[in-house]
Amino acid sequence: MAKLTKNQKVAYAKVDADKAYTLNDATKMVKEVSFTKFDASVDLSVRLGVDPRKANQMVRGIVTLPCVGVVYSRQRTGSPRRRR
Repeated sequence: MAKLTKNQKVAYAKVDADKAYTLNDATKMVKEVSFTKFDASVDLSVRLGVDPRKANQMVRGIVTLPCVGVVYSRQRTGSPRRRR
C-alpha cells in the first residue's frame, strides 16, 4: 500500500469508520476533509433491497442537478472549452 500523505492522515483521523452518518452530517464531513482546490465529485451508493429481475420492483427516477457556475468559452482555435 502507498504511503499516506499528511492530508490523508488528517482526513482519516476526522472520520469514524464505525459510525453511520446522516446525509447532512456526511456532506459537512466531506467539506471538512476535502483538501483539493477544485470542485470534486462525490459518489453515493444506496442499497434499496429490491430485486431488479421482478417487474414490480423496478426503481426508476430522475434527479435534476443545478448548474453551478459552468461557463463555456471559445479558445483561439474555435473549439469550445469548459471554464469555471
